[in-house]
Amino acid sequence: MGWLWSLIVGGVIGWLAGLIMGRDIPGGVIGNIIAGFLGSWIGNMIFPNLGPIVGDFAVIPSLLGAIILIAVVSFVLRQKK
Repeated sequence: MGWLWSLIVGGVIGWLAGLIMGRDIPGGVIGNIIAGFLGSWIGNMIFPNLGPIVGDFAVIPSLLGAIILIAVVSFVLRQKK
């Protein structure tokens, strides 16, 4: 049951990061979940143990990491066109 909670929280974090950045994440819901998980990993490497923890995600670092990830992906996709 913990993995389901992690999927939900990862998706919400990815979705919030997309709203903050004003950009859509490629892949829809799956893209949100991936951005949330990868963003969590990036954010926890940069800002370890900062803020509340929900579903094994430290919320603030995860959100910041997802925002960084979306910015990088948007930049790379823009360069390919």
